[in-house]
Amino acid sequence: MKKRSLQPLIGIALIVLVASVLAKDLIAKAVVTSGVRSMTGLKLGIGSLHVGVLRSALGIRQLTVHNPSGFPDRYMVELPEIYVDYDLGALLGRRVHLEEVRIHLKQLTVVKDAQGRLNLDSLKVVRESKQQAEKPAAKPAPQPAPQIQIDRLHLRVGTVVYKDYTAGATPTVQEFPVNIDERYEHITSPQVLASLILSRALMKTTVARLTGFDLKGLQAQLTTQLEQATSAAAQEAIGAANKAMKKILGQ
Repeated sequence: MKKRSLQPLIGIALIVLVASVLAKDLIAKAVVTSGVRSMTGLKLGIGSLHVGVLRSALGIRQLTVHNPSGFPDRYMVELPEIYVDYDLGALLGRRVHLEEVRIHLKQLTVVKDAQGRLNLDSLKVVRESKQQAEKPAAKPAPQPAPQIQIDRLHLRVGTVVYKDYTAGATPTVQEFPVNIDERYEHITSPQVLASLILSRALMKTTVARLTGFDLKGLQAQLTTQLEQATSAAAQEAIGAANKAMKKILGQ
């Protein structure tokens, strides 16, 4: 009798557990979608996403960043795999601390359409780079705090493809097997991450020369962002040290 009476409770517990896992995946998918859109400004798709139950890990399969409306090719970026190991305690405290991130970018497709528009110019990080270049030269104020913290980044980039539709419906196509496999540390904002991925992918190609894309401007912005992040982190550390000292001195 006891075993029979426990069966409904076990069934309910399993249903609650499954529902919790599914809800966690849906919430994580919404957060990732929002985060990537804030970095790119473009529509994206996710094949599948899974949040670990016993581990603070997030796995994403087949993430695609779409081209802007009106471009002939559907995808600008194809990422078959992203893995994130996050700090759950920091996340509960409303801080994004990612201990490890692995990104596999299979293909970046650069497109110039029949009107001469370049799909890269629609990326948020590129628009910000152009706006920054148009402003009068001035030392930018450091950001109050890093938006994210990535301790370790493993970046793999396979191929960059350039398609030029200015001569007609059938594009001229050039393919660049860049085969990047690099590791970085201490990435401190989504802008730095996006600039780093794009600049590293294009450096081993002639896309900038073929299209007139301002790769040097993007790299200069990346350098500025890294300097700002370092300055902000230093100021935060100094502020924390001062608070600790005041506490010790009883002030």
